[in-house]
Amino acid sequence: MRRGVKLGIVATLTAGLVGTAGYGAYNIYDSLSGGGGFSAAAAPAETGPPTAAEVKKTAADFLAAWAKGDTTAAGALTNDASTASADLAAYRQDAHVARVRLTPGTAQGDVVPFKVVASLSYKGKTSTWTYSSKLTVFRGETTHRPLVDWQPAVMHPKLTEGQSLETGEATSPPVDVVDRNGKVLDADDYPSLASVLPQLRERYGAKLSGGKPGIETWVNGGDGPGQTLHVIAEGTPAKLPTTLDARAQKAAEQAVKNKSQSSVAAVKASTGEILAFANNPSSDNNNAFNAQVAPGSTFKVVTATALLEKGVTPGTPAPCPATANHDNGKMFHNVESSSDPSATFQRDFAISCNTGFIKLAGRLDESSVPSVAKRYYGFGQTWNVGVPAWDGRVPGGPGDEMTEEMIGQGQIQMSPLNMASIAATVQNGVFRQPRLVAADMIEGPLAKAGSGLPSGVRGNLKSMMRLTASSGTAAGAMRGVYGDVGAKTGSAEVGGQEQPNGWFVAYRGDVAAGGMVLEGGHGGDSAGPIVASVLKASS
Repeated sequence: MRRGVKLGIVATLTAGLVGTAGYGAYNIYDSLSGGGGFSAAAAPAETGPPTAAEVKKTAADFLAAWAKGDTTAAGALTNDASTASADLAAYRQDAHVARVRLTPGTAQGDVVPFKVVASLSYKGKTSTWTYSSKLTVFRGETTHRPLVDWQPAVMHPKLTEGQSLETGEATSPPVDVVDRNGKVLDADDYPSLASVLPQLRERYGAKLSGGKPGIETWVNGGDGPGQTLHVIAEGTPAKLPTTLDARAQKAAEQAVKNKSQSSVAAVKASTGEILAFANNPSSDNNNAFNAQVAPGSTFKVVTATALLEKGVTPGTPAPCPATANHDNGKMFHNVESSSDPSATFQRDFAISCNTGFIKLAGRLDESSVPSVAKRYYGFGQTWNVGVPAWDGRVPGGPGDEMTEEMIGQGQIQMSPLNMASIAATVQNGVFRQPRLVAADMIEGPLAKAGSGLPSGVRGNLKSMMRLTASSGTAAGAMRGVYGDVGAKTGSAEVGGQEQPNGWFVAYRGDVAAGGMVLEGGHGGDSAGPIVASVLKASS
């Protein structure tokens, strides 16, 4: 718990309140004090909503009493005198409010907005806190007097029933999240980090050394210290290192701006360290890590792994007809019904021929693709990335489900991070689970694959991905991306959408990236330039 030393505070009414219209000395009703002023024949009790004049006067008297520190008088003007008096006393004592100025605004019916300027003092540190609140005036059912409807929200709009304000030393220092080179990462500069930075601070802030706590005012009640509402004195931040690279992150943020509903993630192939991720729009969902959608033909990297294990080679004849099915099942087609009767397996891969893969389905069984996905690419287990992230799903199945999964559809569900990891595994030869912070900071084990890719299979995969990047469907996007490169495009059809989801995976040297544009159409045209931009910035 955060703690604050409860000091007795003498509150003074700011001079600006004295003499202002409606802010005269507090006049408690004669009927409360038992004094005179009424004739033997009492006036008829008022009924109905309070008048505008009553609303104005009741609010003014209540605010004046609160500002003076006369909590008894202020409480008496509410429908819960004892609770209101206690809450207002705690406001001064627990929140360390030395004095408060309360300025009413124009009433809107029975609601009166007001401005609060509170002077806070704690252990020699002082601060002025300005905010707005409001109160409601109604007529009491038994007293028939105009009263303030007491709620903790009168003191501050963030308060709910059972909550109060407290000022003291924070439980821990503030935390600066930094990139791999020590650069502070800020959501203003990197908007896709807005939802992730608080998650990192919450999960790992208490594990950090260094830094000094600040002095804050926060919401107290419920399960413990809640939202910080005001900072009296900034603490010295502790540093939380991440695997991110600020340069790559900036490139990712810029790249997704060009396409709505787009996401990208990049990893270091040899370690699994996440170098960048971005989303447009930048939302709490973080689709780069948490999207659960079919990846289309980019998943043919995994399918090709299964076929290569079964003896298919890049040069194996694999005709690409306009349509094809397997075992009298669902009929599949290619983009724009293209065909190539003389195609080889590597040609099918490079031009993203669906039917060529479907005609090879007899080489596999319903467990082949899920088995390869788990054995070499780390799926089928929990990925402890450091923040919430989807683990990927390759369920397998007979009949049409098997053939649909061969081209990255059916019930397969992936995120851009999952697909970036697949490309990274091909480049590195061994699956390294993606992570956002140091492995020793993460609770729970990192996912591991059963083994590395067989050298021959890996060599063939790299050869086919290189061909796709140089003269296949990825060539346009990869133009200008030099070095040891490979890529694969994908277009995942979704029922009810006019355009398929566009996908793209690629690697360059030790960096691999996966990108997605929902309803983007062809992956090479939509997601490809996004991935290429990140790869260029990550050299």
